[in-house]
Amino acid sequence: MRYHIIFLLVAVSSLFAQTTQPIADRVAAQNALFEEQYETDLRNFPERATAFGDYRYNDKLADYSLEAIAQRHKTDESFLARLNAISTTGFSDQDQLSHDLLVRVLQQRITDYDLKEYEMPINQQGGVHTSLADLPLSVPLDSVKHYEDYIARLHQIPRVLSQVTEVLRAGMKNKLMPVRFLAEKLPVQCQGIIDADPFLQPTKKYPAGISAEDQQRLTQQITDAINSDVIPAYKTFAAFLRTVYAPEGRTTLSITSLPDGQRRYENDIYARTTTHMTADEIHQLGLREIDRIQAEMLVIAKKEGFPDLASFRASLKTNPKYIPTSADQILDDFRHYIAQMAPKLPELFTLLPKSPVTVEGIPAFQSAAATHYVTGTPDGKRPGRVVVATSDFAHRSLIDDEAIAYHEGIPGHHMQLSVQQQLTGLPKFRLHGLGFNAYIEGWALYAEELGKEVGFYQDPVSDYGRLSSELFRAVRLVVDTGIHSKGWSRDQVVDFFRKSGAVDEPTIQSETDRYISWPAQALSYKLGQLKIRELRERAKKELGPKFDIRTFHDEMLDGGTLPLDLLEARTNKWIAEQKAK
Repeated sequence: MRYHIIFLLVAVSSLFAQTTQPIADRVAAQNALFEEQYETDLRNFPERATAFGDYRYNDKLADYSLEAIAQRHKTDESFLARLNAISTTGFSDQDQLSHDLLVRVLQQRITDYDLKEYEMPINQQGGVHTSLADLPLSVPLDSVKHYEDYIARLHQIPRVLSQVTEVLRAGMKNKLMPVRFLAEKLPVQCQGIIDADPFLQPTKKYPAGISAEDQQRLTQQITDAINSDVIPAYKTFAAFLRTVYAPEGRTTLSITSLPDGQRRYENDIYARTTTHMTADEIHQLGLREIDRIQAEMLVIAKKEGFPDLASFRASLKTNPKYIPTSADQILDDFRHYIAQMAPKLPELFTLLPKSPVTVEGIPAFQSAAATHYVTGTPDGKRPGRVVVATSDFAHRSLIDDEAIAYHEGIPGHHMQLSVQQQLTGLPKFRLHGLGFNAYIEGWALYAEELGKEVGFYQDPVSDYGRLSSELFRAVRLVVDTGIHSKGWSRDQVVDFFRKSGAVDEPTIQSETDRYISWPAQALSYKLGQLKIRELRERAKKELGPKFDIRTFHDEMLDGGTLPLDLLEARTNKWIAEQKAK
């Protein structure tokens, strides 16, 4: 007992001493820890550093081994303990928020590690096999040095794929496996990468400043690295996936069939939505949202002369105006909508993105992926990229292109993530996506409707497409929880999707597989959007004539990526400050 009393007194004394340190000293200690943690992450994840425009580790690929994963976990635990030891009494709101954010990031990493989430690192949506294939588009290639860095990375691909194989074997041993029919897509993707050989792309066109002699040398070195290292490693990896890994895939769709399955899904929901809603609460919310959105869609259908949604949808499916005639037509659609939105941004924001954005198609070997956004560098030298699904184009529809262009480009992902990168006065770790998906995806879904507020969606069918896009996200709430909480079969999901009329058939098929392999990620869009809408309505109601949509949007963006509860707390404080002015 005496020992415990002494221990308690020492602990209280230590805490008191720490709390009574000058605020400036504690803030400085916290900022130093932020910087140390950020730099550690960049060293541990060189590809991430490159994505952030930091090229110090451009010739390296991360260590994907089990030993490295375990070491990074210990480092996370150490940083969390050190951060928690800093008393935030008296800190400014911004310093307190930074503290709380990094605590949340580290706690989530530690929880994911405890659940061995790292033992299922790839799926048909993507993984190391597809991210490596994207290297030619995600690294700078503007100098001889950067070409040599790229070659150095090519030589490391066998090591990386071997380490990931080791991790996948650990997952097999611990029964942490993807669904078999989805795992069977992985070796096919690898073969697609081998056939396409994207790694040779940098040799097709060199910058003007690289001499003919250097070009010849670099081309030879790239070719040799591909032939001696890259292709053989991909073939070995594909063979392992095909003959060893995929046959051991699980046969039950729900993530709850895995060890610690219920806790695993609850963790996925919290990690990706930053809410403590239960699966059933989310499921019921989805059903209510479907009813609300379909009522709005019916108004458009009737205005267009149709008695019900079913007949309107049927007409759209056969209307050649909305059926793509080529993959390029889809890409041109996206470029058109992003270009028309750009000059309208000052009506909605004062914070504006400085980085450019481009549009490109998803490569054939990655056709299982959905349309997505890839962040550019803060200096704008490598633009943000809207990467669009165009496979099987004849069975796709153009009706929601406008909405999705705003979602992925501006004022959606490109807007939010580019503005975040250019914020000043924040720790560096807050300038990049922190993994709080509900904020990132919630903002992008919210942004789709902003086109309507500046006079777009002139075609009623395009506005119907906007509602279809929102309906799509509401359906996700039902089917994701259906799969992982209510035991739905794949056929049940597909049938529910078809009856909703939200999306075209290729999307239904790829999205159903996405929810099976990526539990709860798809829940984040609607939950985030609804929270931002709720905060906007609250601000509008409480501020009355003081409400300015531009300053509200700036407030949503200039804190960077936040969990929904911290976003709400920050917004409530902002509303109070605006009232007092």
